[in-house]
Amino acid sequence: MASTVKDNTHEEREIQKKYWMVHSVDLSVESMMLDSKASDLDKEERPEVLSLLPPYEGKTVLEFGAGIGRFTGELVQKAGNVIALDFIESVIKKNEELNGHHKNVKFMCADVTSPNVNFDDESVDLIFSNWLLMYLSDKEVENLAERMVKWLKVGGYIFFRESCFHQSGDSKRKHNPTHYREPKFYTKIFKECHVSDGSGNSYELSLVGCKCIGAYICWTWQKVSSENDRGFQQFLDNVQYKLNGILRYERVFGEGFVSTGGLETTKDFVAKLDLKPGQKVLDVGCGIGGGDFYMANNFDVHVVGIDLSVNMISFALERAIGLKCSVEFEVTDCTKKTYPDCTFDVIYSRDTILHIHDKPALFRSFFKWLKPGGKVLISDYCKSSGTPLSEFAEYIKQRGYDLHDVKSYGQMLSDAGFVDVVAEDRTDQFLQVLERELAAVEKDKDAFIHDFSEEDYNAIVDGWKAKLIRSSSGEQRWGLFIAKKQ
Repeated sequence: MASTVKDNTHEEREIQKKYWMVHSVDLSVESMMLDSKASDLDKEERPEVLSLLPPYEGKTVLEFGAGIGRFTGELVQKAGNVIALDFIESVIKKNEELNGHHKNVKFMCADVTSPNVNFDDESVDLIFSNWLLMYLSDKEVENLAERMVKWLKVGGYIFFRESCFHQSGDSKRKHNPTHYREPKFYTKIFKECHVSDGSGNSYELSLVGCKCIGAYICWTWQKVSSENDRGFQQFLDNVQYKLNGILRYERVFGEGFVSTGGLETTKDFVAKLDLKPGQKVLDVGCGIGGGDFYMANNFDVHVVGIDLSVNMISFALERAIGLKCSVEFEVTDCTKKTYPDCTFDVIYSRDTILHIHDKPALFRSFFKWLKPGGKVLISDYCKSSGTPLSEFAEYIKQRGYDLHDVKSYGQMLSDAGFVDVVAEDRTDQFLQVLERELAAVEKDKDAFIHDFSEEDYNAIVDGWKAKLIRSSSGEQRWGLFIAKKQ
């Protein structure tokens, strides 16, 4: 078996090398990007890719698939040292010709999959690659990921960008051995990568960011101790929003949705935003993207969907395949994310901010990120103004929620600087939606159990009945908040 894997690997390397020997004859940006419009594309995308990199000033950077150096020349400006590596000799020599005058760069002609390519453990701060992994076999990606983690310092980063779903670039190719994988392949490989050092310490990768730019996906991972508690993100992906759990919620809320009322409430709330073509919308807690696709398709706006759940964004990216609307998704923590002032026309969030404990700080960020005249629309779980009864208090604690009464929630928006704040108690609507969703699930019982399990069915039915009881008694409330930046 081992011999077969070795033979297949050798064959893969030969195929990829021949492919790139053909497509790197003229050593131009067009040939490297396999696109006749490469020069224009490069001017647009290179700054965007560089803007996603973690800080690397004065650090050691390992650049894989360096090509003729369109990123090498940028990296050397800030890095302490750069090691630029490519497996086509003429290509790396061109890179050296262009960037060799910098004293902090070293050039290597080598194949990253070769066991002869080795670096000291914990010697690199940032590993950067642009369009490399799609030229490796599945097993080669897995092996390289493990080796990269060993070379990386604790706290260091891996950044890579790949074309997913389909071919990028308009160059004609008689034979194309490139692997256009779904994003979840890369997420799974790197998320499950664990290594140990000689002292028995265990390390893994924490996903810092994952962003979709058209057919391109960028990932940023950080090496952390396996003992480190990644906390809330792990809770979301391993407890509340496991892959099966997301599909289960979607069955209730409707295709593309994991929030109350699905498309119906989305249409109702979005109608209040008066969206105009060309506007930019930030969706905080975008889930699997249904609301974003709806806004982009129907109002010709550009939507940036962010969510802390890796699983949610993975689904959203898959759902984006083949769609022509202007939507991008990113795994990120909204409490740590920064955007330039006055970036968005609208900030939209559905039943998400209940997870955020420092709402005033988040609302101040929203205020800065919005353009003058911009709007914020939020739906969220709330509570009555009194002290919650023990059962509801336990539910809030178990979920890690931070709930406020509707009036106090609206006041936090006013305190952040917003004007024309509307804080509506929509609990009656919430009850109607819950009853309708519960009835649909109960009617669909046999099919639901067939597609999921009886345990899944009971979890949904029991959960919806509990919400109906809490909301009918007045304990749990549902609020809609709309505000404006003057």
